[in-house]
Amino acid sequence: MRKSMIIFVSIGVGLAAALGAAAALAQTSAPKPADIVWTAVPGAGKKCSINDDYYFKYEFNETPKMGMSILKIQIFDKKNNQAVPFKMIGRSDMPSMRGAHDSGDVEFKLNRKNDYLLPVNVVMPGDWEIRVTMMLNDQAVFHGSIRFEV
Repeated sequence: MRKSMIIFVSIGVGLAAALGAAAALAQTSAPKPADIVWTAVPGAGKKCSINDDYYFKYEFNETPKMGMSILKIQIFDKKNNQAVPFKMIGRSDMPSMRGAHDSGDVEFKLNRKNDYLLPVNVVMPGDWEIRVTMMLNDQAVFHGSIRFEV
């Protein structure tokens, strides 16, 4: 009985150390959501700079209302040519009720025209926000916040 207890304690201590090391690594490798500065994105159809090389414009397929709307983002380079260099993640929620209607992270899809598309499910009237993260070579290069009212 004592041998099995010692083995169990030994495995438990090793597992706890491994989990603690993994947690420490996770904390140092990625910024916490609270540490991210979200850039307020100007209105639909207006240019928004991502970095020195790219800018984007966004629009919805229709004025957002109850139900499903599609957010479309187009990326352009310095020469105003449409480009698709980024992996993009979107997350919709109501800022006044943060977490109550959170979509979770959803990857944008590319259509045939190289537009980035994100479905947004508006489940109640009020203030809404879509947080967009643009990544280049697995590094976040832009965090934007698109706000609208329904």
